[in-house]
Amino acid sequence: MQFSQRITSLEESATLGIAKKVRALKAEGRDVIGLTLGEPDMDTPAHIREAAKAALDQGFTHYPPVSGYPELRQAIVDKLKRENGLDYAPSQIVVSTGAKQSLYNVVLAVLNPGDEVLVPAPYWVSYAAMVHLAQARMTVLPTGIDTAFKISPEQLEAAITPQTKLLFLNTPSNPTGSMYTGDELAALAAVLRRHPQVLIISDEIYELITYETEHVSLGTFDGMMDRTITVNGFSKGFAMTGWRLGYIAAPQEIAALCEKLQGQCTSGATAFSQQGAVAALTQDLGPSLAMRDEFRRRRDLLYPQLKAIEGVDVILPDGAFYFYPDLGAFLGRKTPAGQLIETIDDLCLHLVEAEGLAVVPGSAFGTDRHVRLSYAYAPSVLEDAVGRLSRALGQLS
Repeated sequence: MQFSQRITSLEESATLGIAKKVRALKAEGRDVIGLTLGEPDMDTPAHIREAAKAALDQGFTHYPPVSGYPELRQAIVDKLKRENGLDYAPSQIVVSTGAKQSLYNVVLAVLNPGDEVLVPAPYWVSYAAMVHLAQARMTVLPTGIDTAFKISPEQLEAAITPQTKLLFLNTPSNPTGSMYTGDELAALAAVLRRHPQVLIISDEIYELITYETEHVSLGTFDGMMDRTITVNGFSKGFAMTGWRLGYIAAPQEIAALCEKLQGQCTSGATAFSQQGAVAALTQDLGPSLAMRDEFRRRRDLLYPQLKAIEGVDVILPDGAFYFYPDLGAFLGRKTPAGQLIETIDDLCLHLVEAEGLAVVPGSAFGTDRHVRLSYAYAPSVLEDAVGRLSRALGQLS
């Protein structure tokens, strides 16, 4: 039987696939540490949980509005004005079942087959899949440690063609933790103003997990708000990954298209979850800031230990909870059994087999020398993991 070529050719999410493999190995009794998943290890703050419990008793168990309850959309509008300097109307907000759905809604709403999409690499794993499903063409803008994993205005200018329809911009970044400063975003905005046909998805899901660099939204720059779709959600900053809530703030026409699409797919996001999200945006941010501070402590614990491993090239991330070290120095070496490490995937397999350490290969993010290490784990786990990494790499010759 013939099935959809678009779906059969779609690759499984690498991060979810590796996490599944780690669970299987643990079920077999293997001693495995997996620094693979991008979710906080903390529970959702109590006041958010209590708001959702109360919502159940208040009857929030029926179909919600497709774009979200008015009180949540207003809370998002207020947050964007207060914290980001962005001025939207509630009708420009669409709440979805996770920021992943928010992104996919936008991609399907704005792209036609053959449209060109610019994606800086390293990129989040699902961007490529979304472009593929929209039957558009992805053009990768490569970056590296030498540029702190950020594109330059000159690189962006050179990449834009008459066929360019959309640019993905993710700050803070998954998988690198890098952030664009306000000045860097201003320089990119200056380029984009010369190319009014280009829309921008500004993926800001890690906004609350920032350290030395202040988060700035692209939509605040002249000429950008009418072309920028700001994507955010509750999973990372509020430890609400299982609640599945994200949102867009977009030009009115794009918001309407996303609402129409969502109405034919999932309809509205879970009713009582939305009431928890209202509490997240309108009540105490203290627990989220405490989580951020804990991630900073873990980052600062791990960084010097990674730097101390000979052959590992790594920079200090500005946000999110990932390191993205360059392990290219170990490619071309051999294991004690004589197996040649040809690719970054080979190296990741060696880490699992030699020391029971699972990380995500950079091939999932569009690079061939790096791995992603999540530090959303207890400090004791992180110290154990870096020891395993050092030992496994030390076995190669």
